[in-house]
Amino acid sequence: MGIKMSKSKETPMMEQYNEIKAQYPDAFLFYRLGDFYELFNDDAIQGSQILELTLTQRNKNSDHPVPMAGVPHHAAQNYIDILVDKGYKVAVVEQMEDPAQAEGMVKREVVQLVTPGTRMSEGGEAAKENNYLVAIAAEDAQNYGFAYTDLSTGELKTTRLTSTTAVLNELARLDAKEVVSEQLLPSDLAASLTNLGIMMSTQILSEELPTAQKNLVQDLSVLEGHAALLLITYLFSTQKRSLDHLQPVQSYTVAQYLKMDRNSRANLELTTNLRTQQRSGTLLWLLDETQTAMGARLLKQWLEQPLIDQANIEARYDKIAGLMSDFIIHSDLQKGLKSVYDLERLVGRVAYGTANGRDLLQIRNSLRQVPVLIQSLKQLDPAIFGEMITQLDPVADLEQLISQAIVDEPPLSVTDGGIIRDSYNETLDQYRHVLRDGKQWLVELEQAEREATGINSLKIGYNKVFGYYIEITKANIAKLDSERYTRKQTLTNAERFVTPELKAHEEEIMNAETHSSQLEYTLFTELRDEIKNNIERLQRLAKKLAELDVLCALAQVAQANQLVRPQLNRTHTLKITQGRHPVVEKVLGYQSYVANDIVMDPQQMIMLITGPNMSGKSTYMRQLALTIIMAQIGSFVPAAAAEIPIFDQIFTRIGAADDLISGNSTFMVEMAEANTALQDATEDSLILLDELGRGTATFDGMALAQAIIEYVHQNVHAKTLFSTHYHELTVLDEQLPQLFNMHVGAHEENGQLIFSHRILPGAADQSYGINVAKLAGLPDSLTTRASVILKQLEQESQQKVDADQGVKVDASNSDTVEVLDLVKEQHPEEKSNQLDLFAPEEPNSQERTVAQRVQNVDLSQTTPLEALLLLAELQKINPK
Repeated sequence: MGIKMSKSKETPMMEQYNEIKAQYPDAFLFYRLGDFYELFNDDAIQGSQILELTLTQRNKNSDHPVPMAGVPHHAAQNYIDILVDKGYKVAVVEQMEDPAQAEGMVKREVVQLVTPGTRMSEGGEAAKENNYLVAIAAEDAQNYGFAYTDLSTGELKTTRLTSTTAVLNELARLDAKEVVSEQLLPSDLAASLTNLGIMMSTQILSEELPTAQKNLVQDLSVLEGHAALLLITYLFSTQKRSLDHLQPVQSYTVAQYLKMDRNSRANLELTTNLRTQQRSGTLLWLLDETQTAMGARLLKQWLEQPLIDQANIEARYDKIAGLMSDFIIHSDLQKGLKSVYDLERLVGRVAYGTANGRDLLQIRNSLRQVPVLIQSLKQLDPAIFGEMITQLDPVADLEQLISQAIVDEPPLSVTDGGIIRDSYNETLDQYRHVLRDGKQWLVELEQAEREATGINSLKIGYNKVFGYYIEITKANIAKLDSERYTRKQTLTNAERFVTPELKAHEEEIMNAETHSSQLEYTLFTELRDEIKNNIERLQRLAKKLAELDVLCALAQVAQANQLVRPQLNRTHTLKITQGRHPVVEKVLGYQSYVANDIVMDPQQMIMLITGPNMSGKSTYMRQLALTIIMAQIGSFVPAAAAEIPIFDQIFTRIGAADDLISGNSTFMVEMAEANTALQDATEDSLILLDELGRGTATFDGMALAQAIIEYVHQNVHAKTLFSTHYHELTVLDEQLPQLFNMHVGAHEENGQLIFSHRILPGAADQSYGINVAKLAGLPDSLTTRASVILKQLEQESQQKVDADQGVKVDASNSDTVEVLDLVKEQHPEEKSNQLDLFAPEEPNSQERTVAQRVQNVDLSQTTPLEALLLLAELQKINPK
């Protein structure tokens, strides 16, 4: 029989800690103890490893010591940010009463739960990024309410989505850090979120929201409103404070903007470089000449949601042209914007109650620039900039109030005084007068006592325990009249004394100092509340300043990179003269990049591009997509001239890559992305397919490539650029009237392959694969051997054709080839036994079965993936 061990009794503090921890089991608990936040138990063990803290023990002499690690309270935010960046939650526990006045255990509560989607503190390059939290309300697998917010700015938007794919596309566009739901999401969506590293949180919808927050969603549909309320409830339950900066919800539809799925965004490297995962080398990197953090964030939003409304696009063109018309005004505006701080996030901190004196000065300094900016804008065309001028509210009353209240160099702390100007408050001035006079009185008293006692080293000091005192070294004690002072404290080398007069002045000074600090904090919070009352005005101003900043940036980029204003049309006319890839050109230099035309009239639908690898086909295709995107965000474009139709969607399949997260091969990724384009594209869409079909056997790939081209031509009717190394497909221009051939110029010179990087009419004459291998640096012996093998394969192929025709020929003899052609013309009834992709042999019984199955397929209702599965099934019937 075993001996029952009694569990060691917990201390009251650990009981309190464990009660709070039980409410937040999935979060690190930062538990305030004096000047430190402490972590205990598993939090301490794991936190010490992640944060590189020293792991110690509480009650280390007991039978059950408690692991413990701590961080100073003034440095806690840095440690919280590290944990949140790594995908953890942090519950911040504060002391809710003064420990000196508390009876028993100090009351403590969680004052904030910091999560990846709710973090507020962002600086440096991160200030240019939004931090989005998303809420999803799933009605079923085909209907989702989707709401998102950036807590730091108060932006709040919602939409209705009709598929899991649409949800994932929006999450990718937002680069969401956290998703909140009320119930379990569909398994495929939940699995995708896990694979993408997005934190999932749950929240029960609350009916106890403040009326003001409920009013934010009053005009929404039921499903969108559900998602928005779920999001707001989560914010209140985690942040536990006023969120007055939350803006009224804006409902949008995905169809309002140029649609791009997450793969297309990634392929085009709009905001993230595929290789480095950084901004450098992206379209955003090229365009971002903004002067403010809020302008940088807005530019990214424009880039992620290009417009499809022509009037709105043209309005942006007009403003950019107006800014480019006057270099001096344009420069003055950018100079003024450089002095504007991040008003959006400053307002968020005011509403949050965390703004300090320096934040308020940044608001004031930003407001001071508005009249200067307005004055500059008034010198431009009023027909173009008049409305913007009227919307730039200087909020002069707040600027004046902050100027009157806050000192020029306020301290970081808002509770220790020294933050409010003299003459702002009469009572505060009186306290300060007492403090100044009292301290002067101490200086005079010290000098008088030195003269009276003859002790020149006598000094008056202060500490928090004993207050003010007179200190005399022991070497001078003999000079002191023993009745003059009252002894207070004995030190090793000195004695400290007090007098009734000194204690009276101490009380007067300390009261003035305490009351002064308390009054300053009260005055500061009143000022902060007054700013909070003007949040909507400041947010409207911030939006217009951010817009002006983006327009100025686009004008600067247009001037620096020789961009032109495009002409938009609805006639499906695409005519880009001397177009360039804006990012590649920026890297290579304007003089080094080879410009090319892209011309497709309304009757031309598919451009089939052939040419060797590395010759520039992918760059040519990407430059078209980037030009379209630039045009539809309202930017000028890299060309000598451009006529561009407004596209509703862009689909790309450029480059070869596995989708390791989903477990899909390169070929499966190709087919999935092609399927997305074929299913969703319209006649107003742009499709870019690069070297489709490489991931399977030659005939499979060629057959699929041709079938996809034919499907686009017959069913989709979208503008399509299709690059391929299958030269056999170039004959399709004879069968498909809206397809035409283009190729990349290349020629051999002294055994070397020379690329012209020019896109020319017609098909390429050969693939130059071995030449490209030479350029890549493969050993000469290897490429020489490859050339020999290639010639052998070509001769064997020709000899088989000749044998099938019953004529023995020398394939290298042009006269013989002409004779073979003559025989074919004279005996057209003779069939070849060679299985030809374009001229199949007479079918046998099995093949007739296959043909019948194919004949019964309704192509208009069959997806490419279904066609691929059918092909596999038919191969089993006739595995010839």
